[in-house]
Amino acid sequence: MRIGVPKEIKDQEYRVGLTPASVRELVHRGHTVLVQAGAGAAIGLTDQSYQLAGASLAGDATEVYGSADMIVKVKEPQPVERALLRPGQILYAYLHLAADREQTMDLLKSGAVCVAYETVTAADGSLPLLAPMSEVAGRMSVQVAAAYLEKPQGGMGLLLGGVPGVAPAHVVVIGAGVVGTNAIRIAVGMGARVTVLDRNIERLRHLELVYGNRLVTLYSSADAIERALLAADAVIGAVLVPGSEAPKLVTAAMVGRMKGSSVMVDVAIDQGGCFETSRPTSHTAPTYVVDGVLHYCVTNMPAAVARTSTFALNNATIGYATAIADKGWSRALAEDPCLRAGLNVCRGNVTYAAVALAHGLAYVPADEVLA
Repeated sequence: MRIGVPKEIKDQEYRVGLTPASVRELVHRGHTVLVQAGAGAAIGLTDQSYQLAGASLAGDATEVYGSADMIVKVKEPQPVERALLRPGQILYAYLHLAADREQTMDLLKSGAVCVAYETVTAADGSLPLLAPMSEVAGRMSVQVAAAYLEKPQGGMGLLLGGVPGVAPAHVVVIGAGVVGTNAIRIAVGMGARVTVLDRNIERLRHLELVYGNRLVTLYSSADAIERALLAADAVIGAVLVPGSEAPKLVTAAMVGRMKGSSVMVDVAIDQGGCFETSRPTSHTAPTYVVDGVLHYCVTNMPAAVARTSTFALNNATIGYATAIADKGWSRALAEDPCLRAGLNVCRGNVTYAAVALAHGLAYVPADEVLA
Protein backbone atom coordinates (compact mmCIF):
# COMPACT_ATOMS: atom_id res chain seq x y z
CA MET A 1 0.00 0.00 0.00
CA ARG A 2 1.12 3.59 -0.67
CA ILE A 3 0.97 5.58 2.57
CA GLY A 4 1.17 9.37 2.67
CA VAL A 5 2.16 11.61 5.58
CA PRO A 6 1.39 15.30 4.95
CA LYS A 7 2.71 18.14 7.07
CA GLU A 8 0.08 19.35 9.55
CA ILE A 9 -1.23 22.83 8.76
CA LYS A 10 -3.53 23.59 11.71
CA ASP A 11 -2.39 26.61 13.73
CA GLN A 12 0.89 25.77 15.50
CA GLU A 13 0.40 22.05 14.98
CA TYR A 14 3.84 20.43 14.93
CA ARG A 15 2.93 16.80 15.51
CA VAL A 16 3.36 14.36 12.63
CA GLY A 17 1.38 11.26 11.69
CA LEU A 18 4.31 8.84 11.48
CA THR A 19 7.72 8.90 13.13
CA PRO A 20 10.76 7.49 11.28
CA ALA A 21 10.46 4.35 13.44
CA SER A 22 6.85 3.89 12.30
CA VAL A 23 7.90 4.45 8.69
CA ARG A 24 10.56 1.79 9.06
CA GLU A 25 7.97 -0.67 10.37
CA LEU A 26 5.70 -0.10 7.39
CA VAL A 27 8.51 -0.23 4.84
CA HIS A 28 9.78 -3.45 6.43
CA ARG A 29 6.33 -4.94 5.76
CA GLY A 30 6.57 -4.08 2.07
CA HIS A 31 4.69 -0.78 1.94
CA THR A 32 5.69 2.51 0.33
CA VAL A 33 5.71 5.64 2.46
CA LEU A 34 5.72 9.19 1.11
CA VAL A 35 6.41 11.97 3.64
CA GLN A 36 6.00 15.67 2.85
CA ALA A 37 9.34 17.44 3.17
CA GLY A 38 9.67 19.19 6.52
CA ALA A 39 6.73 17.33 8.09
CA GLY A 40 8.62 16.58 11.29
CA ALA A 41 11.40 19.17 11.17
CA ALA A 42 9.93 21.35 13.94
CA ILE A 43 10.29 18.52 16.47
CA GLY A 44 13.67 17.24 15.37
CA LEU A 45 12.48 14.56 12.93
CA THR A 46 14.55 15.49 9.89
CA ASP A 47 13.89 14.63 6.28
CA GLN A 48 17.10 12.62 6.32
CA SER A 49 15.83 10.51 9.23
CA TYR A 50 12.72 9.66 7.21
CA GLN A 51 14.78 8.78 4.15
CA LEU A 52 17.04 6.55 6.24
CA ALA A 53 13.90 4.80 7.49
CA GLY A 54 12.92 4.08 3.88
CA ALA A 55 10.49 6.89 3.08
CA SER A 56 10.44 9.01 -0.06
CA LEU A 57 9.99 12.77 0.20
CA ALA A 58 7.24 14.81 -1.44
CA GLY A 59 7.52 18.50 -2.19
CA ASP A 60 3.99 19.41 -1.16
CA ALA A 61 0.71 18.10 0.19
CA THR A 62 -0.85 17.83 -3.27
CA GLU A 63 1.75 15.22 -4.20
CA VAL A 64 1.13 13.29 -0.98
CA TYR A 65 -2.64 13.21 -1.34
CA GLY A 66 -2.44 12.58 -5.06
CA SER A 67 -0.38 9.42 -4.82
CA ALA A 68 -1.28 7.80 -1.47
CA ASP A 69 -3.82 5.06 -0.84
CA MET A 70 -3.90 5.95 2.87
CA ILE A 71 -3.29 9.32 4.50
CA VAL A 72 -1.96 9.18 8.06
CA LYS A 73 -2.41 12.45 9.96
CA VAL A 74 -2.76 13.74 13.48
CA LYS A 75 -5.45 16.43 13.38
CA GLU A 76 -8.55 16.65 11.23
CA PRO A 77 -7.91 17.74 7.63
CA GLN A 78 -8.43 21.44 7.07
CA PRO A 79 -10.74 22.59 4.21
CA VAL A 80 -7.89 22.85 1.69
CA GLU A 81 -6.81 19.32 2.60
CA ARG A 82 -10.31 17.88 2.44
CA ALA A 83 -10.52 19.11 -1.14
CA LEU A 84 -7.57 16.84 -1.98
CA LEU A 85 -9.22 13.64 -0.74
CA ARG A 86 -10.60 11.26 -3.36
CA PRO A 87 -13.14 8.41 -3.39
CA GLY A 88 -11.88 5.25 -1.74
CA GLN A 89 -8.82 6.92 -0.21
CA ILE A 90 -8.27 6.03 3.46
CA LEU A 91 -7.98 8.84 6.00
CA TYR A 92 -6.59 7.79 9.37
CA ALA A 93 -6.53 10.66 11.90
CA TYR A 94 -8.33 12.42 14.75
CA LEU A 95 -11.60 13.77 13.29
CA HIS A 96 -14.03 14.71 16.14
CA LEU A 97 -16.91 14.93 13.66
CA ALA A 98 -19.81 15.25 16.11
CA ALA A 99 -18.80 18.86 16.79
CA ASP A 100 -17.90 19.71 13.18
CA ARG A 101 -20.70 19.57 10.60
CA GLU A 102 -18.68 21.31 7.87
CA GLN A 103 -15.93 18.71 8.03
CA THR A 104 -18.48 15.88 8.16
CA MET A 105 -20.18 17.09 4.99
CA ASP A 106 -16.86 17.55 3.18
CA LEU A 107 -15.74 14.03 4.09
CA LEU A 108 -19.05 12.62 2.91
CA LYS A 109 -18.65 14.46 -0.38
CA SER A 110 -15.08 13.21 -0.81
CA GLY A 111 -16.07 9.55 -0.87
CA ALA A 112 -13.08 8.74 1.35
CA VAL A 113 -12.90 5.99 3.98
CA CYS A 114 -12.39 7.87 7.26
CA VAL A 115 -11.15 6.09 10.38
CA ALA A 116 -11.16 8.32 13.46
CA TYR A 117 -8.58 7.66 16.15
CA GLU A 118 -10.91 8.85 18.89
CA THR A 119 -13.57 6.17 18.36
CA VAL A 120 -11.37 3.10 17.91
CA THR A 121 -12.41 1.05 20.92
CA ALA A 122 -10.55 -1.69 22.82
CA ALA A 123 -12.27 -4.87 23.99
CA ASP A 124 -12.68 -3.41 27.49
CA GLY A 125 -14.43 -0.32 26.14
CA SER A 126 -11.44 1.98 26.51
CA LEU A 127 -10.21 4.27 23.73
CA PRO A 128 -6.60 3.25 23.03
CA LEU A 129 -5.84 5.86 20.37
CA LEU A 130 -7.40 8.72 22.31
CA ALA A 131 -5.76 7.75 25.60
CA PRO A 132 -2.19 8.99 24.95
CA MET A 133 -3.35 12.46 23.93
CA SER A 134 -5.82 12.51 26.81
CA GLU A 135 -2.92 11.76 29.14
CA VAL A 136 -0.91 14.61 27.65
CA ALA A 137 -3.83 17.06 27.69
CA GLY A 138 -4.81 16.12 31.24
CA ARG A 139 -1.31 16.76 32.55
CA MET A 140 -0.96 19.93 30.49
CA SER A 141 -4.29 21.31 31.68
CA VAL A 142 -2.98 21.88 35.20
CA GLN A 143 0.25 23.42 33.92
CA VAL A 144 -1.88 25.77 31.81
CA ALA A 145 -4.14 26.62 34.75
CA ALA A 146 -1.13 27.30 36.95
CA ALA A 147 0.38 29.63 34.36
CA TYR A 148 -2.83 31.60 33.77
CA LEU A 149 -3.46 32.04 37.49
CA GLU A 150 -0.35 34.23 37.46
CA LYS A 151 -1.10 37.95 37.38
CA PRO A 152 0.84 38.77 34.18
CA GLN A 153 -1.27 36.16 32.35
CA GLY A 154 -4.57 37.64 33.51
CA GLY A 155 -5.10 35.53 36.62
CA MET A 156 -5.63 36.58 40.20
CA GLY A 157 -1.98 36.08 41.11
CA LEU A 158 -2.10 32.69 42.80
CA LEU A 159 0.65 30.11 43.21
CA LEU A 160 -1.04 26.78 42.60
CA GLY A 161 0.60 25.01 45.54
CA GLY A 162 0.67 27.98 47.89
CA VAL A 163 3.45 28.38 50.48
CA PRO A 164 3.59 27.81 54.26
CA GLY A 165 1.02 30.09 55.82
CA VAL A 166 -0.82 30.74 52.55
CA ALA A 167 -3.52 28.40 51.21
CA PRO A 168 -2.97 26.66 47.87
CA ALA A 169 -5.26 27.22 44.90
CA HIS A 170 -8.43 25.14 44.62
CA VAL A 171 -8.59 23.07 41.42
CA VAL A 172 -11.90 21.50 40.41
CA VAL A 173 -11.77 18.65 37.90
CA ILE A 174 -15.04 17.71 36.20
CA GLY A 175 -14.73 14.15 34.95
CA ALA A 176 -12.58 11.31 36.29
CA GLY A 177 -11.62 9.57 33.06
CA VAL A 178 -8.17 9.56 31.50
CA VAL A 179 -7.96 13.36 31.21
CA GLY A 180 -9.31 13.96 34.70
CA THR A 181 -7.12 11.32 36.33
CA ASN A 182 -3.99 12.79 34.78
CA ALA A 183 -5.05 16.32 35.74
CA ILE A 184 -5.56 15.17 39.33
CA ARG A 185 -2.13 13.55 39.40
CA ILE A 186 -0.40 16.80 38.43
CA ALA A 187 -2.59 19.08 40.56
CA VAL A 188 -2.07 16.98 43.68
CA GLY A 189 1.64 16.73 42.92
CA MET A 190 1.89 20.51 42.68
CA GLY A 191 0.25 20.88 46.07
CA ALA A 192 -3.15 22.23 45.01
CA ARG A 193 -6.37 21.58 46.87
CA VAL A 194 -8.25 19.30 44.47
CA THR A 195 -11.90 18.34 44.04
CA VAL A 196 -13.10 15.88 41.40
CA LEU A 197 -16.68 15.29 40.25
CA ASP A 198 -17.91 12.21 38.39
CA ARG A 199 -20.92 9.90 38.29
CA ASN A 200 -18.89 6.71 38.38
CA ILE A 201 -18.78 5.85 42.07
CA GLU A 202 -16.29 3.04 41.53
CA ARG A 203 -13.95 5.47 39.81
CA LEU A 204 -14.27 7.95 42.67
CA ARG A 205 -13.67 5.16 45.16
CA HIS A 206 -10.48 4.18 43.35
CA LEU A 207 -9.22 7.76 43.31
CA GLU A 208 -9.92 8.13 47.01
CA LEU A 209 -7.92 4.97 47.72
CA VAL A 210 -5.02 6.36 45.68
CA TYR A 211 -4.98 9.93 47.02
CA GLY A 212 -6.70 9.67 50.37
CA ASN A 213 -7.48 13.00 52.01
CA ARG A 214 -5.43 14.89 49.40
CA LEU A 215 -8.48 14.69 47.12
CA VAL A 216 -12.17 15.46 47.63
CA THR A 217 -14.50 13.29 45.53
CA LEU A 218 -18.06 14.37 44.74
CA TYR A 219 -20.88 12.70 42.86
CA SER A 220 -21.53 14.91 39.85
CA SER A 221 -24.83 16.80 39.76
CA ALA A 222 -25.78 20.30 38.67
CA ASP A 223 -25.90 21.37 42.31
CA ALA A 224 -22.53 19.81 43.19
CA ILE A 225 -20.88 21.32 40.12
CA GLU A 226 -22.21 24.78 40.90
CA ARG A 227 -21.11 24.63 44.54
CA ALA A 228 -17.63 23.47 43.52
CA LEU A 229 -17.31 26.19 40.87
CA LEU A 230 -18.10 28.95 43.35
CA ALA A 231 -15.12 27.87 45.46
CA ALA A 232 -12.78 27.14 42.53
CA ASP A 233 -9.72 29.06 41.44
CA ALA A 234 -9.20 26.80 38.41
CA VAL A 235 -11.60 24.40 36.66
CA ILE A 236 -10.58 21.56 34.34
CA GLY A 237 -13.32 20.31 31.99
CA ALA A 238 -12.50 16.65 31.39
CA VAL A 239 -15.81 15.17 30.21
CA LEU A 240 -16.03 12.76 27.29
CA VAL A 241 -18.88 10.89 25.62
CA PRO A 242 -17.05 8.80 22.99
CA GLY A 243 -17.73 10.07 19.49
CA SER A 244 -20.48 12.43 20.65
CA GLU A 245 -20.66 16.12 21.38
CA ALA A 246 -19.63 16.84 24.98
CA PRO A 247 -22.48 17.64 27.39
CA LYS A 248 -22.60 21.25 28.61
CA LEU A 249 -22.26 20.62 32.33
CA VAL A 250 -21.24 24.16 33.24
CA THR A 251 -23.82 26.78 32.30
CA ALA A 252 -23.22 30.44 31.51
CA ALA A 253 -25.11 31.33 34.68
CA MET A 254 -22.66 29.26 36.74
CA VAL A 255 -19.70 30.98 35.10
CA GLY A 256 -21.24 34.35 35.91
CA ARG A 257 -21.12 33.51 39.63
CA MET A 258 -17.49 32.32 39.72
CA LYS A 259 -14.57 34.21 41.25
CA GLY A 260 -13.15 36.99 39.12
CA SER A 261 -9.88 36.10 37.37
CA SER A 262 -10.39 32.37 37.94
CA VAL A 263 -9.33 30.05 35.11
CA MET A 264 -11.28 27.47 33.11
CA VAL A 265 -9.52 24.93 30.87
CA ASP A 266 -11.89 23.01 28.59
CA VAL A 267 -10.10 19.86 27.46
CA ALA A 268 -13.35 18.62 25.88
CA ILE A 269 -13.33 21.45 23.33
CA ASP A 270 -12.53 19.08 20.43
CA GLN A 271 -15.96 17.58 21.04
CA GLY A 272 -17.67 20.96 21.41
CA GLY A 273 -16.65 21.70 24.99
CA CYS A 274 -18.32 20.98 28.33
CA PHE A 275 -18.69 24.64 29.37
CA GLU A 276 -21.58 26.58 27.83
CA THR A 277 -19.27 29.57 27.46
CA SER A 278 -16.56 27.63 25.60
CA ARG A 279 -15.54 28.34 22.01
CA PRO A 280 -12.54 26.92 20.14
CA THR A 281 -9.26 28.82 20.40
CA SER A 282 -5.75 28.27 19.06
CA HIS A 283 -2.22 28.37 20.45
CA THR A 284 -1.81 31.75 18.77
CA ALA A 285 -4.77 33.23 20.68
CA PRO A 286 -5.47 30.69 23.43
CA THR A 287 -7.67 32.60 25.87
CA TYR A 288 -10.62 34.94 26.21
CA VAL A 289 -12.63 36.26 29.15
CA VAL A 290 -16.32 35.79 29.95
CA ASP A 291 -17.78 37.48 33.05
CA GLY A 292 -14.28 38.05 34.41
CA VAL A 293 -13.36 34.34 34.07
CA LEU A 294 -10.43 33.43 31.83
CA HIS A 295 -11.18 30.58 29.37
CA TYR A 296 -8.54 28.40 27.71
CA CYS A 297 -10.10 26.29 24.95
CA VAL A 298 -7.28 25.31 22.57
CA THR A 299 -8.42 22.48 20.30
CA ASN A 300 -4.98 20.92 19.90
CA MET A 301 -3.44 21.29 23.35
CA PRO A 302 -0.92 18.43 22.94
CA ALA A 303 0.67 20.26 20.00
CA ALA A 304 2.41 22.48 22.54
CA VAL A 305 4.50 19.45 23.48
CA ALA A 306 4.55 18.10 19.96
CA ARG A 307 7.56 15.80 20.20
CA THR A 308 6.32 13.98 23.29
CA SER A 309 2.83 13.82 21.80
CA THR A 310 4.00 12.48 18.44
CA PHE A 311 5.90 9.58 19.95
CA ALA A 312 3.10 8.77 22.41
CA LEU A 313 0.53 8.81 19.61
CA ASN A 314 2.59 6.64 17.27
CA ASN A 315 3.00 4.03 19.99
CA ALA A 316 -0.78 3.64 19.93
CA THR A 317 -1.62 4.11 16.23
CA ILE A 318 1.06 2.14 14.40
CA GLY A 319 -0.44 -1.29 15.13
CA TYR A 320 -3.74 -0.38 13.52
CA ALA A 321 -1.97 1.41 10.65
CA THR A 322 -0.02 -1.73 9.80
CA ALA A 323 -3.22 -3.82 9.96
CA ILE A 324 -4.97 -1.52 7.48
CA ALA A 325 -1.92 -1.44 5.21
CA ASP A 326 -1.32 -5.21 5.33
CA LYS A 327 -4.92 -6.32 4.86
CA GLY A 328 -6.66 -3.40 3.17
CA TRP A 329 -9.26 -1.36 5.01
CA SER A 330 -12.29 -3.59 4.39
CA ARG A 331 -10.65 -6.81 5.59
CA ALA A 332 -8.88 -5.12 8.51
CA LEU A 333 -12.14 -3.60 9.76
CA ALA A 334 -14.14 -6.76 9.12
CA GLU A 335 -11.72 -8.84 11.19
CA ASP A 336 -11.33 -6.38 14.07
CA PRO A 337 -14.47 -4.96 15.70
CA CYS A 338 -12.33 -2.60 17.78
CA LEU A 339 -10.87 -0.99 14.65
CA ARG A 340 -14.29 -1.10 12.96
CA ALA A 341 -15.60 1.19 15.69
CA GLY A 342 -13.26 3.85 14.30
CA LEU A 343 -15.02 4.00 10.94
CA ASN A 344 -16.96 7.30 10.98
CA VAL A 345 -17.48 8.04 7.29
CA CYS A 346 -17.21 5.59 4.40
CA ARG A 347 -17.78 6.31 0.71
CA GLY A 348 -20.50 8.87 1.28
CA ASN A 349 -22.11 7.24 4.32
CA VAL A 350 -22.02 8.20 8.00
CA THR A 351 -21.08 4.98 9.77
CA TYR A 352 -20.93 6.21 13.37
CA ALA A 353 -24.28 6.63 15.09
CA ALA A 354 -23.35 9.58 17.33
CA VAL A 355 -22.08 11.59 14.36
CA ALA A 356 -25.25 10.93 12.38
CA LEU A 357 -27.39 11.93 15.37
CA ALA A 358 -25.40 15.12 16.00
CA HIS A 359 -25.98 16.37 12.45
CA GLY A 360 -29.35 14.82 11.62
CA LEU A 361 -27.88 12.60 8.91
CA ALA A 362 -28.72 9.08 7.82
CA TYR A 363 -26.78 6.37 9.64
CA VAL A 364 -25.45 3.28 7.90
CA PRO A 365 -23.81 0.78 10.28
CA ALA A 366 -20.23 -0.13 9.46
CA ASP A 367 -21.23 -3.79 9.21
CA GLU A 368 -23.58 -2.96 6.32
CA VAL A 369 -20.91 -0.98 4.47
CA LEU A 370 -18.44 -3.84 4.84
CA ALA A 371 -21.01 -6.39 3.72
